[in-house]
Amino acid sequence: MARVLIVGLRRGLVLARWCARAGFDVAALCDADPELLAAASAEFPEARTASSWQQLVTADVAAVVLAHDFDAHAEPALAFLERGVHVLSECAACVTEEEGRALVRAAEQSSADYSFAENYVEHPHVRTVARLVADGEIGSVELIECDYVHGLAPQDVAALAGDPAHWRGRISPTAYCTHTLSPVLDVTGARPVEVTAHPVGAGERPMAVVLATRLSTGALALTRQTFLQGEPDSHWSWLSVRGSRGLAESLRAPGEVAWSVRLRNEPWAHGGSLRDEVRRPARTVLYGEKVAPAEAGTAEIVEAFRRTVTEGAPPRVPVRAAVAASLVGVAGARSLRQGSVPVPVPDVDRW
Repeated sequence: MARVLIVGLRRGLVLARWCARAGFDVAALCDADPELLAAASAEFPEARTASSWQQLVTADVAAVVLAHDFDAHAEPALAFLERGVHVLSECAACVTEEEGRALVRAAEQSSADYSFAENYVEHPHVRTVARLVADGEIGSVELIECDYVHGLAPQDVAALAGDPAHWRGRISPTAYCTHTLSPVLDVTGARPVEVTAHPVGAGERPMAVVLATRLSTGALALTRQTFLQGEPDSHWSWLSVRGSRGLAESLRAPGEVAWSVRLRNEPWAHGGSLRDEVRRPARTVLYGEKVAPAEAGTAEIVEAFRRTVTEGAPPRVPVRAAVAASLVGVAGARSLRQGSVPVPVPDVDRW
């Protein structure tokens, strides 16, 4: 049984539970918040505990899950990769190009693997759209759109993102982009080439942005994040792909229907007859149990990490894809500062 360390126990406790279900031994827990650490320790009483990851960098573990502050993942990832410990990192993978380059170099030199814990690539509606694209049902991708939005009340947004001491208060409005960009890149198999970031709403620091990203395939991606009204019931995510021969998009509908996908082909593209139908994803089944749609992405990412650690399977979202998606947010921040001008995204495949 592979031993795993969990760093960051707000999101990390969810990942720890899935790690345990996947067959990992949750051997160590880490969080600076003593209450979170105590609560997690009550669930995993045999696990070693610490308040900082540095105290556990030499722990006897095969793997580490990094689920602490959004902008603090690169440093521990580098340290654990150097020691030959498999890494599953939450977003963001990096917050500068220099961090991204170091991550790619470290992952490719390490005996261990780097995996990105981007659960949105495995959500049921995203996988359904991805299969339709891969099967050629809508032709080549021309325009792809993805939303990740929360319809919070203004006072709740202020409480969540208004504290400069909290990571949400110190990151750029463009930074939290991988829940949209990773599905875009995963579905298209493309890399980001250039991004233009547009603020939404009034105020010196926008709480929402629209990113227009040109992809290496020539397709255009339009993504919307983070605090906007009309949040989708498919775990705050909506995906639409317009191809040269049709459309595939998740439904803007309440409840479970939001996980379903509409497929449309005009008569000229479908043998003379209109096709306009809804595809409903099958329920994810893992470890002999059905998984709720909102949990499916996390469950599948953890299961993929288990296969990487114990079987040597390739990472579900490897380091270059993780860095590419994260750097869209970095380039987008520069675009926003400069008045929404196009900014190149570093080409991770040339490193």
